[in-house]
Amino acid sequence: MNRQSSLARSVMPAGPRGMVQWRRLSACKRLLSPIAALLIWELVCRLGWIEPQLLPAPTSITARMVELASAAEFWQHFGITLYRLVVGLVIAVALGVVLGLAAQLSRLGAAVLDALVRLLAPIPKIALYPAFILILGFENTSKIALIVADALFPVLMATWAASRSVDQKLIWSARAAGTSRAACLWKVTLPAIVPTVLAGVRVAGVIACVVVFLAEMIASTDGLGHMLTVAARAYRTLDMFVPLVWICALGLALNSLIGFIQRRVDHSG
Repeated sequence: MNRQSSLARSVMPAGPRGMVQWRRLSACKRLLSPIAALLIWELVCRLGWIEPQLLPAPTSITARMVELASAAEFWQHFGITLYRLVVGLVIAVALGVVLGLAAQLSRLGAAVLDALVRLLAPIPKIALYPAFILILGFENTSKIALIVADALFPVLMATWAASRSVDQKLIWSARAAGTSRAACLWKVTLPAIVPTVLAGVRVAGVIACVVVFLAEMIASTDGLGHMLTVAARAYRTLDMFVPLVWICALGLALNSLIGFIQRRVDHSG
C-alpha cells in the first residue's frame, strides 16, 4: 500500500498548479474514447458503409438538433421531461433518506423495511406502470410515481447501509449529552453519511433518466420519449436520435452535478 502511494506521488505533479494540470490531463484522457468513437461513426457513415436511414452520421444528428432547438414545441417536450425527472428524483431522494434513517429508530422498523426491500427491490418497476396509469391517471402523476418507485431503492439502501456503519462512539457521546435518538439521526448520523447517500443519489439519477424516457415512450402525449415514439412510427430515423442524445445529455449533466457536490462534500470533510 505504501509502495503504491509513493508511486502515485512520484507520478502526480506537486503543488496546486500541478494538481490542476493533472486533473485536466485526466479529463482529456477520459474524452479520448468518446471522441474516437464519434469519429469512427462519422467515417463509417460518410463512406456509405451504413445506410443513413439505419444510422445517421453524428454531424447530421447535430444539425437536426440545432434545427429542432429553434422550435418552441421541442422545448415544451424537453421541459416536461425535465420536470418529471426532477420532481420524481427529489421525492425519491427525500423518501429514501427519511426511510433509511427512520429504520435506525427501532428494530421492528428495521425488520419491516428489510422485508420490504427484499420483496420489492427485485421487481421490475416498469411492469407496474399500467397499474400506476389506472390508479393515478395518464398524465404526470403516474410517470413521477414510476420514477420514485425505481429511483427510491438506491438512495434508501445507501442511506440505510451508511447509517448502520456510523461510529457508535459519536452517537453515544451525543446521547450522553442529552440528545434524543431522533435528534441524533439529524445532527450526528445524517452529516456522517452524506457522501455515501450522494453515491446512491448518483445511481438514482441515472435510473430516473432511463425510467422517465421509457414511461414517455410507452404511454404519453408529450416529452422526449414521446418524440422518439412519434419519429419511429413515421420511420424518421434522424429524428429518433435527437431525443436520445438529449436524454443522454440530461443524464450526463445530472451525473456531473451530483459528482461536483460529492467532491465539494469530500473536500469540506
